[in-house]
Amino acid sequence: MASTTISINSPADFHVHLRQGPLSSLVTPHIKKGGFDLAYVMREQPNLRPPITTTEQALKYKDDLKGIDPSVEYLMTLYLSPDLTPEEIRKAKKAGVVGVKSYPRGVTTNSDGGIESYDTYYPIFEAMQEVDMVLNLHGEIPSDASKNTHVLNAEPKFLPHLLKLHAAFPRLRIVLEHATTRAAVEAVKTCGPTVACTITAHHLALTVDDWAGQSWNYCKPVAKYPDDRLALREVIKEGKINRENKISKVLTTE
Repeated sequence: MASTTISINSPADFHVHLRQGPLSSLVTPHIKKGGFDLAYVMREQPNLRPPITTTEQALKYKDDLKGIDPSVEYLMTLYLSPDLTPEEIRKAKKAGVVGVKSYPRGVTTNSDGGIESYDTYYPIFEAMQEVDMVLNLHGEIPSDASKNTHVLNAEPKFLPHLLKLHAAFPRLRIVLEHATTRAAVEAVKTCGPTVACTITAHHLALTVDDWAGQSWNYCKPVAKYPDDRLALREVIKEGKINRENKISKVLTTE
């Protein structure tokens, strides 16, 4: 009889938003309570104001989190914005910052300051590729009725940007965050070993029927169709362990 249990000795959450102020003090302890020893911290405009765009800000926020729960290892990120420079990327890498998070404009809460084009950031990506930092992509484009773009197809329509970035920077480590569709899984598979995706736990359980008319299940990126859910389940089951004992291609669930 096939086992239905997967045991992970030291799980890591590779996509957390820990907010700021009193709310941060409330939610940060739940990392450890949830059984996680390591957290990949997304500190950017949709969830914090101002967003983290400098090394000093990232280190200060890490100190704040350590003050709340010092038992967790926090991996810090910067926010991709016009204020970011190649020099800051190199400085951040030396200080232990591990990645940069990108949001397209208007795709989620408070993302009015998100990017409109990746081309202008190519010098940033070149520096990231040079020093081996991770680019974390929120993989959706903004809804646009004139182009028939909406929450259900925003992710598939983003995937050409992922493929273009990978082609331009093949050694740049890229993570497509919270993949929700079969198309996203297949896109990641077509890329080289430097491209992966994260999968959020609730996307393994929910489909569009679970949030349409049930607002408590609505969260962008929204759960998609049953076949998309099946693709997420299948790719997790086929995940292979490499020699460093890490999951390749698909990272741990959020």
